[in-house]
Amino acid sequence: MSKSKVFWLVMAVGMLISFAAPAFAAPTEIHWWHAMRGARGETVQKIVDGFNASQSEFKVVPVYKGEYDEVVNAGVAAVRAGKQPHILQSFEVGTQTMMLSGAIYPVYELMADAGYKVDWSRYLQPVLSYYMNADGNLMSMPFNSSTPVMYYNVDLFKKAGIPMLDKEKPVTWDEMGVITGKLVQSGVEGGMVTAWQSWTQVENYSAIHNIPFASKANGYEGLDTELMINNDKVINHIARLKSWMADKRFYYGGQKYQGPKSEFIAQNAGIYIDSISAIAKLQAAIKDFTWDVAPLPVESWMKEPQNSIIGGASLWVFKGLPKKDYKGVAAFLSYLAGVEPQILWHKETGYFPITLDAYDKLKADGYYQENPFQEVGIKQLTRRIPTKISRGLRLGYFIQIRNIINEELELVWNGSKTPKEAMDSAVARSNLQLRAFEKTYK
Repeated sequence: MSKSKVFWLVMAVGMLISFAAPAFAAPTEIHWWHAMRGARGETVQKIVDGFNASQSEFKVVPVYKGEYDEVVNAGVAAVRAGKQPHILQSFEVGTQTMMLSGAIYPVYELMADAGYKVDWSRYLQPVLSYYMNADGNLMSMPFNSSTPVMYYNVDLFKKAGIPMLDKEKPVTWDEMGVITGKLVQSGVEGGMVTAWQSWTQVENYSAIHNIPFASKANGYEGLDTELMINNDKVINHIARLKSWMADKRFYYGGQKYQGPKSEFIAQNAGIYIDSISAIAKLQAAIKDFTWDVAPLPVESWMKEPQNSIIGGASLWVFKGLPKKDYKGVAAFLSYLAGVEPQILWHKETGYFPITLDAYDKLKADGYYQENPFQEVGIKQLTRRIPTKISRGLRLGYFIQIRNIINEELELVWNGSKTPKEAMDSAVARSNLQLRAFEKTYK
């Protein structure tokens, strides 16, 4: 073969390799740190696998980093070291801190910069508003959004002669006193247990009754906010629960969810207040009795109860990563909010479908006719237009504040403090945290 033929052959092969190289290039990895484990983690992996299979340019790599606070702490350390992931899941109490961190690429900017024209009006507004800034722009993408509801043991209710509860009209707290009394009289160890006591019995109690949790519209209108939970209505509610402990109408099972859930599963309590995300866990764990779901109780004087507020977490995008990566981040967030991933997430975990398109399809498909308990939380969350009080809480150092409230409630339950003493102390201690946050971020 002549030298010229060899030259042109080498050139041709080189050109083929150069054209083929992009097709064989490894996809750009998008790292997502999250707090979902067990069945929820498996569903996260299904969603990620669906996105990765839908295109070849990007590959989302989900990494379980522990509980919510552990994920946030890992994210803070990573940012300081310049090794942050693309996406971080942060629970709702970390919203103010994340917003003011200076490390965030706001979701509304990200999606616009990547060319996505998102119709934010097609999202569940009580969920969306929690993660918006003062100008009404979305800072993080809602992901696992929940709200507390009331689970009850149908078999124990029947045994005690108690009628089944309505899925839309809540019982009053006065009626709860009668119901829990009948449960105990019928031989049940305890009437009611509650998970996440600050979230369910102080934060959501306040929102549903349109009682300010804090000044400045619950912190939305300024960092110079102060807690207001030492009001008569909250104090009276805590005092009622304490009085119910005497005959076990209220049965304390612990601050978080593990203890209360165990008591309900063991049928040591007929009523269990917890997040809608407990649905999947209860379905998997309970085989020997029937349970159902009802809205949270309200006071008899609250004729038109407000919406409950959300819990859960959202997805925050960090700044400082290669510009080309953000195209993949936006593509993944767009996929995540799609109808089918949202329906899968809702069905397998109990968390809300965050878009109206997914919710409408579930209704059109008759899903809620077959599974009416799955819609209780959605209807409770959307039953009223949120007020400045019921739209949510925007407080700095909220993790520490929740811990303070839980500590003070413990002192009520064990008889060390009166409800008023505990709530006064919770306000005073929390306000110190708020002033420290204000000093840092003002």
